[in-house]
Amino acid sequence: MSQPRRPDPPPMPTNDVRIAAAGAIAWAVALVVLLVVGLPSEDRWWLWVCVTGIGIGLFAMWYVPRLQAGRARADAARAARSEPAPAADRERTG
Repeated sequence: MSQPRRPDPPPMPTNDVRIAAAGAIAWAVALVVLLVVGLPSEDRWWLWVCVTGIGIGLFAMWYVPRLQAGRARADAARAARSEPAPAADRERTG
């Protein structure tokens, strides 16, 4: 007989904008290194990989706060719908 499963722990809070910024900075450093070192002409596509990584990181830094705010609004609205009506309202309707 197996033991009952423990509940999952709550999600760990993180700073997702800082993570996206760190990724964009890492791609920027890689781009600078590739520009300094120099690449043969057939490997120049790596520069565009770095530029794309920087672009995605900048987009994430813009988008993530909006995503989190929207989720917070949706959670608040869901919580407001699930709360019971105050006692004074129930007396009037009942």
